[in-house]
Amino acid sequence: MAVSGSTEFDVAATPEQVMDAVAAIEDLPQRSGSHKSAVVESRHDDGRPHRVVAEVAAAGLTDTEVTEYTWDGLDSVSWTLVKSAVQSEQNATYTLTPTATGTHVRFDLEIGVKVPLPGFVVKKILKGALTTGSKDFAKYVESR
Repeated sequence: MAVSGSTEFDVAATPEQVMDAVAAIEDLPQRSGSHKSAVVESRHDDGRPHRVVAEVAAAGLTDTEVTEYTWDGLDSVSWTLVKSAVQSEQNATYTLTPTATGTHVRFDLEIGVKVPLPGFVVKKILKGALTTGSKDFAKYVESR
């Protein structure tokens, strides 16, 4: 079962600072309670993360996920699931718009699981991920 959602938020930081925060993959465990570890396995020519391996725990399940990142300048960054024992899909995008006081961010997320879980549990996982990817991420960006 795949579920999707989105949220929008403002960050008191430039788009460049927001993108730098996304690129700080090694800090994922500090800003996301579900991430136990995160390592950049390969990088794009510009140094931005390309392939990331992370250990993630949610809903009593622990998973090692491999994702690949695609960067579009300072406009957006997306990541897509490549490999996972628990998830069947994960697609996410941060879309950035500069504002007079910082950056407006739209976070779109779609997740699916391979293991049988009740729909409400999958939706709860999505809601938690959207909160981590918005409110918690904004706090992290602004504290850098």
